[in-house]
Amino acid sequence: MRLDDLEESQNVEDRRGSGRGRGAAVGGIGTIIILVAVMFFGAPKELLELVGGQGGPVASAPASPEDDQLAVLVKKVLRSTELVWASEFEKLRRPYQPPKLVIFSGQVQSGCGTADAGVGPFYCPADQTVYIDLSFYRELKQRFGAPGDFAQAYVIAHEIGHHVQHELGLSRPLDEARGRVSESQQNALSVRLELQADFLAGLWARKQNDQTRFLEPGDIEEAMRAAKAIGDDALQRQATGHVVPDSFTHGTSEQRMRWFMKGYQSGDIRQGDTFSAREL
Repeated sequence: MRLDDLEESQNVEDRRGSGRGRGAAVGGIGTIIILVAVMFFGAPKELLELVGGQGGPVASAPASPEDDQLAVLVKKVLRSTELVWASEFEKLRRPYQPPKLVIFSGQVQSGCGTADAGVGPFYCPADQTVYIDLSFYRELKQRFGAPGDFAQAYVIAHEIGHHVQHELGLSRPLDEARGRVSESQQNALSVRLELQADFLAGLWARKQNDQTRFLEPGDIEEAMRAAKAIGDDALQRQATGHVVPDSFTHGTSEQRMRWFMKGYQSGDIRQGDTFSAREL
């Protein structure tokens, strides 16, 4: 992935080294399942309230040279999304207000509650900010076998996809359903929301590549490996040895790969209406 010509976003706050307080307890199987279900790409306010403020102290390690390089990648990818989505929103005759992004280590206070690194990268609509602990990328590489800079970019693009949903009101079906439908129905809507964010990540990649040919051989395959590794079925099978489809909140590996590729191949935001799709 070639990002040398891109500037770094100025909408980034680096809070590494400021993590303090008490982190999330990870012990009982119930907690493990909850964390695995949301570890990749999204921690709702309810979850942050559940896991925040429990457990032992969180120690923040000094930033390493590797993490500093990752921080530069994050800033450049964020800048790329700012330019792409500003252009796409202009076509819709709407202004694009880019989100902020916070890099943290250990623990962070967000508009959605206190978050521990264990919940993975997430977007908080309350403060329109993406949060990421860079140690997540090591987990993605070492535990889930999904290395590569474009896999890392996919993570950011997916979270920015949630901001795009927020800006365009695309997340309204799930917002309106909360507390009014069964848990399994809410989970099904959550899957559609997450798959749409995957679609938007693919669309971003297509638009950026059309402009600068920043993709290199193997980059799309990196994203596919990441999507495959973090499907609900793959995560549940790894954690418990079996899958419970009604508990899926992000979609299967196959669904995540398919919707990312649909966004990448179509480059058309109108093709990403997962809430109306008969088949996912």
